[in-house]
Amino acid sequence: MSFSVEGLSVAYGRRRVIDGLGFAPVECGRITALIGPNASGKSTFFRCIAGLVRHRCRRMDLNGEDLSPHPSRERVKRVCYVPQHVPIRAALTVFEVVLLARQQGRRRWTIDPADVTAAEAALTELGIDALGERDVHHLSGGQQQLVTVAQALVRDPELVLLDEPTSALDLRRQLEVMEIVRRTTRLRHAVTLVALHDLNLAARFADRILLLREGRIAADGSPDEVLASDALGAAYGVDVALVPGSGGRPLVDARLPAGLTVPRNETA
Repeated sequence: MSFSVEGLSVAYGRRRVIDGLGFAPVECGRITALIGPNASGKSTFFRCIAGLVRHRCRRMDLNGEDLSPHPSRERVKRVCYVPQHVPIRAALTVFEVVLLARQQGRRRWTIDPADVTAAEAALTELGIDALGERDVHHLSGGQQQLVTVAQALVRDPELVLLDEPTSALDLRRQLEVMEIVRRTTRLRHAVTLVALHDLNLAARFADRILLLREGRIAADGSPDEVLASDALGAAYGVDVALVPGSGGRPLVDARLPAGLTVPRNETA
């Protein structure tokens, strides 16, 4: 299984947000991190794949089939998109929310014992099974984010899109979630794309990194290649150096360019 994009473009009015984006196939069983500064197009790119944003694309290939012509309601069976913030307005428990996610893409909503088992397993895998009977509205932001990850795991899709899945989590939870994402990606042979602001998480867990800058791929390769490239510092406007990390993976040491004046808050 694999996923690739060719000639993807999105415009909001006259402003081109994504401009001819494309990349070679992303292989199954591997994590590809999507990095880049704010407003580089990461979330828009994910929303395009999920069929939520009008776009033009020569081809969006998932396992030999072009997704481009298919509306979002048909993609939902094969593609799971987890945005940064998922508003849940209904008065549901955590278990109910995850169980309902299992129904996405089905013609008829029927719950069988396998669905219940899958929902319980997803909560247990993330260590939040004790929250199963809690109302989702009574959870912290970090707990709600873990629930959205459980919603992705329970569906077992071909393509998983996680937009900043660790942004509201503490350090331990960040590592736990990324370990789970890596393990389930391997076991299920899924294609997983994860948008991350934390470059060191990308360095540690990604097999491949795509660097976005102004709606285009500025660098594409292994963590060592992309994080050591001149394109990284240019995209973020910082000076970048790599230092050795655990397990042979690099760590990113970023600094503001010499001579840069940072505005002070005169009202502070």
